[in-house]
Amino acid sequence: MFKSELIKGAADAPGVYLMRDAAGQVLYVGKAVSLRKRLLSYTRIDQDGARSKTAVMLSKVVRVDTMLTRTEKEALILEAGLIKQHRPRYNVILRDDKSYPHLKVTVQEEWPRLLMTRRVSKDGARYFGPYASPAAMWETLRLLNNLFPLRRCKGEKLPPGQRACLNYQMERCPGPCIGAITPAEYRQRVAQVLAVLEGRQRELTRNLELRMNSAAAALRFEEAALLRDQVRALHQTLEKQVVLSRQGGDQDVFGFARREGQVAVALLFIREGALADKREFVLDEPLDDDGEVLAELIQRFYEPAQRLIPRRILLPFAVAGAAALAEWLTEKRPGPVRLAVPQRGDKKALVSMAADNAAQVLVEQQQRRDGWERLADSIQRSLQLAAPPRRVECLDISNLGGREAVGSLVSFHQGVKEPSRYRRFRIRGQDTPDDYAMMREVLLRHLTRAGAEQVLPDLLVLDGGKGHLGVAQAVVAELNLQDPPALAAIAKDRQGAGERIFRPGRKNPLALPSHSPVLLFFMRIRDEAHRFGITFHRKLRGRKQLSSRLDQVPGVGPARKLALLQKFGSLRAIATASPAELATVAGIGPELAVIIHAHLH
Repeated sequence: MFKSELIKGAADAPGVYLMRDAAGQVLYVGKAVSLRKRLLSYTRIDQDGARSKTAVMLSKVVRVDTMLTRTEKEALILEAGLIKQHRPRYNVILRDDKSYPHLKVTVQEEWPRLLMTRRVSKDGARYFGPYASPAAMWETLRLLNNLFPLRRCKGEKLPPGQRACLNYQMERCPGPCIGAITPAEYRQRVAQVLAVLEGRQRELTRNLELRMNSAAAALRFEEAALLRDQVRALHQTLEKQVVLSRQGGDQDVFGFARREGQVAVALLFIREGALADKREFVLDEPLDDDGEVLAELIQRFYEPAQRLIPRRILLPFAVAGAAALAEWLTEKRPGPVRLAVPQRGDKKALVSMAADNAAQVLVEQQQRRDGWERLADSIQRSLQLAAPPRRVECLDISNLGGREAVGSLVSFHQGVKEPSRYRRFRIRGQDTPDDYAMMREVLLRHLTRAGAEQVLPDLLVLDGGKGHLGVAQAVVAELNLQDPPALAAIAKDRQGAGERIFRPGRKNPLALPSHSPVLLFFMRIRDEAHRFGITFHRKLRGRKQLSSRLDQVPGVGPARKLALLQKFGSLRAIATASPAELATVAGIGPELAVIIHAHLH
């Protein structure tokens, strides 16, 4: 139970509070109009029948720090900064944003580019997304590259003294490097790209139609034909979008659903009255009531500086601190932002549709959980485990004759990939092809750290046979782990036609049919570990092959190597260049050019 002694002296004023455990770690950061009233509400949790996650957190709290602010909006801003700093375990944190792709327009450059990225940074560029569907993102990128192509060459500045590339010859680049397009025309093209990404296709279509008619009237038929094709392509895109609001305009619509402590939120992006995209969030047993949970999620979602904020945000119910939240969003936009809870008409229908989407997310989550529980029970019976596994990890070793050896570990939680728990290991102690020694090194490193962090898996699967399983048994015994994972290994049979699963204490592998769900799951996680490891291994091999030959040339350091690669693009191109061509690179004179050419040949 939360002790009232922890909040003695709390002021009846707006501010932020930090709940800490015995180690001083911040468990939760919250804001309130009245700190005293908000903290007193936690002392009544037991009587009010709180959900288990809230009670567990409060049982760990040994200290509460408070910070006073002048207004509720200041408390909101301070809370956001403290959550970003401490990343508290019990706050709503949208950890999945980095895994979704964004489209980036480098408007800070003289000649902007359009590209895909998964990393959003404060570099002055415009970011659009995140796209819940990578397929939708790639379709948008293809459309823009076809309608309003921008330059595709790398680097913030145009490479000097270059002739037109193949993209220009194929009409996939306007050719700014050779002066084929003026800066004003290029900026107009960038503005058209931004209009599409901002959801202003109808406005852009009307402008293009006016320009097309004007060009046709002036007998500029080639220009008019190009504009006609752009208008047709945009019309085809608009026909695919579902018009949801007859009033048009941009708005974000939130839907909310709660089921047995789990919360799902669906967010519909309406642009010019049409559904442009959708995002979904699932929160396991969030603290506080629905209004506070939704307010915190809205704050976390719109916090990134690059996020596009519409003028109207529709909500299923009133949220805590709505006035301060609207004021904060207005400053970020900039421009007025209205948080509305519609009661009738089209807007109410939009909120109801978003709520239906949120409820469907919970139904699908439950179906996945039920499916995993059946599979986990089958794994327990087949492998004779003490309990059904929740977290399953798989370890694989990749090497080429012992060189550039790496270990790759993937993690699945309740049957779903857990990328945040994926790990890669560069094997340090072996330069010879000794799989057992490599496996032992990686197991020691991983299990030692996982044991210290208390995040050991329930089941650890090895890509290998009985020998690899024996190595894992020895490592587990050596570490004397408090709650050691169950072990298994998967390997192809001697004919290479089927798969076998080995378990400690069994002489022969498990006899599972080829269509067994247990065997198929083991093959899936083994293939995922192999994929994850082999990409890292290839990257290391490529990096070594690229660097070794240039690094061995006397007089070529990191700066000159970078200049060579920027000029020629690849090691093969450098090797085929003549001494005279090499000498044109900044920092490479005629004498060094001869040395480089001789060394590479």
